[in-house]
Amino acid sequence: MRGRIVRLLLALLLAGLIAAGATALLALAWTAIGGAELTMHGWIALSLGVVGTVLLAWVLMALAFKSDREGWDDRVDNRLDPGREDDQP
Repeated sequence: MRGRIVRLLLALLLAGLIAAGATALLALAWTAIGGAELTMHGWIALSLGVVGTVLLAWVLMALAFKSDREGWDDRVDNRLDPGREDDQP
């Protein structure tokens, strides 16, 4: 169990480092082509937007996997679905 947690933390650290490196390279490329400078408030807003988007995607994917694992998708009543063919007379 401990080895799994360590692998997960290392994978998260690697993903964070890759994202930070890509962000730094994009920032350098943006300034190299003459793009406008971001103020501190712009960087804060950009960071919060990126983190919020990633967290939202993570939570929604976790809910989709949890729903699939617990069988919630199998218990849906689809009798009124117009695309179903087994309820045709």
